[in-house]
Amino acid sequence: MWFTIVGEICDIETIALGRAVRVRLRLRKLYGGVRWRKLKGLAKVRLPNGTRCLAEVHWYESHGIGRKEFKIKRFVKA
Repeated sequence: MWFTIVGEICDIETIALGRAVRVRLRLRKLYGGVRWRKLKGLAKVRLPNGTRCLAEVHWYESHGIGRKEFKIKRFVKA
């Protein structure tokens, strides 16, 4: 991950669940787990140059495995 999440993630929503997660076979092969979900939420992030900003973050999550593969989708004006 090229950025660091500072604080908690809020306004969490589920985007896809189960078979709707397109990369579920790759996730299962890499990390294990059975039921993968794709989620999104808002979080304060610290970029490599030191600036902090609010961003919409997407990630995958499975029970017993945890949160994997975070990515910033867009920056939100605060």
